[in-house]
Amino acid sequence: MGDDLNLTSITLDGYVQVNKYGGVYFVIMFTVYILIVCSNSTVLYLIWNHQDLHEPMYIFIAALLVNSLLFSTGMYPKLLTDVVSEQQVISYSACLFQFFIFNFLGSSEFLLLAVMAYDRYVSICKPLQYPTIMKKTSVIIFLALAWFVSACHTTVPTILSAQTKLCNFTLKGILCNNAIYGLHCVGSRVITIYGVVALLDLAVLPLFFIVFTYTKILIIAHRSSREVRKKAAETCLPHLLVLISFFCLSAYDIIIARVKSNFPKPAHLVMTLQIVLYHPLFNPLIYGLKMKEITKHLKRLFVYRSSRAVRKKAAETCLPHLLVLVSFSCLSIYDIIIARMESNFSKTVHLVMTLQVVLYNPLFNPLIYGLKMKEISKHLNMLLPFRKF
Repeated sequence: MGDDLNLTSITLDGYVQVNKYGGVYFVIMFTVYILIVCSNSTVLYLIWNHQDLHEPMYIFIAALLVNSLLFSTGMYPKLLTDVVSEQQVISYSACLFQFFIFNFLGSSEFLLLAVMAYDRYVSICKPLQYPTIMKKTSVIIFLALAWFVSACHTTVPTILSAQTKLCNFTLKGILCNNAIYGLHCVGSRVITIYGVVALLDLAVLPLFFIVFTYTKILIIAHRSSREVRKKAAETCLPHLLVLISFFCLSAYDIIIARVKSNFPKPAHLVMTLQIVLYHPLFNPLIYGLKMKEITKHLKRLFVYRSSRAVRKKAAETCLPHLLVLVSFSCLSIYDIIIARMESNFSKTVHLVMTLQVVLYNPLFNPLIYGLKMKEISKHLNMLLPFRKF
C-alpha cells in the first residue's frame, strides 16, 4: 500500500492561468511568506527573550505563532514550486501529509483560542486564584492537550483516506485540504460520521466555550472598576479579532469542501489564498500591535534613536496607518489581478473580491483607529462597552 501511495500522482487543478501568471503568484506568495516568517519570528523572539513575557497569556500567544510558522512552512514550499512548474502534481502520500498538517494545525488553533479565553476569564474574573490555577504545569498540560487531541482527531481520517480507493486523480484545489474526499471512489460513511464528531469536538464546542467565556468577562468587567475594564479591553480584544478572522476562514474551507458541484475554480482559489496568505500574517500583526507589553518591547526593538516621547508618539500614530495601508494594499492587489484576468475570471470571483473591498476595508478602518489611536480609544472606552454606569 505504501508503494501505491508514493506512485499515485494527484493533479492540483485549483490554479487560474498559472502558466500565464505564475510569476505574479510567485512574487505575491514569496513576499507574504517572508513577511509571515519575519513577523511571527520577531514576536516569538520577544516572548522568549524577555522575562516579563514569560506568563501564561504570552506563552499561549507564542503557541499560536508557532502554529502559523509550522502551517506556512508546511504549505508554502510546495505552493511556490507549483506556480513555477509546468505541471502541478503531488504524490498521494505527500498529499495526505499536507492534509494532516492542514487539519492538525487548524483544529489545534481553535483549542488554543479556547484555552486563551479560559486564561483571560480566570485572570479577570478570579484574579486571586489565577496564580494557583494557571501554574506552569497547567500551561504545559493545556498546550499538550491542544496539540495531542488535534493530532489524534486528524490521524484517524488521514489513515482512513490512505486505505480508501481513489477513482479521481484531479484535486479541485491548490493544496490538500478537505477537498481530498472528492478523490475517493465512494464517500465513506465512517469518515463522514467521524468528521462530524471531530467538527463538534474541535470547532463547535470550543467556539461555544469561547463565546460563553467572553460573555462572562464582559458582564463582570461591566460591573467592576475602570482598571478591570481597561485590562479586559486590552487583553481580550486581540483574541476576539483573531477568533473572528480564523472562524470566517475556517467556515470558508468547510463550505469549499462541501459545496463541490457549483463552486467555480476561481472562487476555490480565492478562498484558499485567504487561508494561506491572510491568517498567518494577521496573528503577529494583531498581537504585536494590540498587546501592551509586546508593543512596548517592539518599540524598543525598532524605534530606539529618538527620545522616549518621540518613540511613543511615532508608535501610537504611525502603526495604525501602516496596518490600514497593508490591508488596503492587499485588497488593491486583488482588485488589479481581477482586472487583468477578466477574460477567464467568473462573475462569482468578481463578486467575492468586490465584497472584500466594499465590506472589509471600510469596517477595518474604524476598528483599527478606534482601538489604536490613544485619544479616540480613550473616548471609545468611556462610551462602549465597559463604561461604568
